[in-house]
Amino acid sequence: MSKINDDLHVGGLLTADQMQVASGSISNDGVAANADIARSKLAQDTLAKYAIPLTSFRVHDAMQTNLPGTSANDDLALIGGTFGTNSPEIKTSDLKAAGATTRYARALIQLPPEYDDAQTVEIRVKGGMETTVADTSATVDVECYESDKSGGVGSDLCTTAAQSINSLTAADKDFTITASGLVAGDILDVRITVAVNDAASGTAVVAALGAIELLCDSRG
Repeated sequence: MSKINDDLHVGGLLTADQMQVASGSISNDGVAANADIARSKLAQDTLAKYAIPLTSFRVHDAMQTNLPGTSANDDLALIGGTFGTNSPEIKTSDLKAAGATTRYARALIQLPPEYDDAQTVEIRVKGGMETTVADTSATVDVECYESDKSGGVGSDLCTTAAQSINSLTAADKDFTITASGLVAGDILDVRITVAVNDAASGTAVVAALGAIELLCDSRG
């Protein structure tokens, strides 16, 4: 096998029966802007973040209805706060001394075009308590079903149990989604459940979710 140890310039068309380029040897500058490269050959971005606007969430058993501005019955509320001072949050009402209480919100989330089929998918919820923690417990849970795009769904794809948010310091809570049958463009029907159990009668006990994100392995 011949070897060239110097630069090589070819003025015309270079043809080869086979050609192998060493991994990492082609830089971004070496790829034409109109290069025809399959997405599957691009580097994978592990758990790329896709923000889910809180305005996407709706009343869980009446999807035609926006979340209310005050949490009531079994519905979480979308609280906008003051522009320039607060960012929107999804919250419960004050649940001090309310005993065991469960509130919901639901959204349709589409896997992005660059999702790497059947690779890792997670739903991340950032949540905590405002003013006072519950004297017993406060948790957030995720249920996730893949739409069959004909009005039906399969089984719950979320494999992570409810996680505690009973802290005055908000924290990320990650929920793993079974991804073996998922492909780019699939629609996930996701319901968030906040369960608070408080029997005290002190200051306000409010659960708040400040962000909800889709995390998935993607290419491109």
